[in-house]
Amino acid sequence: MGLNRNVSLSTALRYKGQGPFLSFILHRIGGLGMAVFITIHILSVYIEALGWKIGDILNDIYMNWAFQIFIFFCVLFHAINGLRITLLDLFPRLSTYHREALWIEWALFLPVFGLSVIVILATAVGG
Repeated sequence: MGLNRNVSLSTALRYKGQGPFLSFILHRIGGLGMAVFITIHILSVYIEALGWKIGDILNDIYMNWAFQIFIFFCVLFHAINGLRITLLDLFPRLSTYHREALWIEWALFLPVFGLSVIVILATAVGG
């Protein structure tokens, strides 16, 4: 049985959960972004097999550099955050270091994502 809390939307939007809440939201956005990408990809392959021109439009969407950066963000953050969650679940004694695990997560994510964005942008401009 779930908790019965009467929290208004405006109160929920003002919640300042800081790192753990941001990580929670970004994990959900990452999963949703990957689901959107997979859906678009499967639809474009199917529609192109039918010979329709809209398949080319869908391919252009996910071949766009901005979409590629977004998808890479989704995949990388979801993977690193999932690894942190898994480690904290498998080893409950580590849960006292929850904040430190978040810092390590960001220390891994930011340089890898930054280098990847540089490579994607360099490829997009032809450099």
